[in-house]
Amino acid sequence: MRLVRGLSGVVAAGTFVLTLVVIGTAIIAARREFPGPGGVSITWHLVASATVIAAQIFSDKHRGFAAFSGSVVVFLAAGLLLWTQWWS
Repeated sequence: MRLVRGLSGVVAAGTFVLTLVVIGTAIIAARREFPGPGGVSITWHLVASATVIAAQIFSDKHRGFAAFSGSVVVFLAAGLLLWTQWWS
């Protein structure tokens, strides 16, 4: 279980960093009057980051199936974000 929680922690941190990159890109694009990620993309990233961080905290504080289900939420939310905002 520690391995699964560790891996989901890495995914949660990566999702958070990706959100910061998207927000930074939007700020730089706006300053240079260049098209960047829109409000919908930023919203998706913020919601996904909040979800994965909350699920990871839940997973870290619980044991057994509850911890596993929190990790699954992290993987699903990050996968959904990547699928809808990056691969489509």
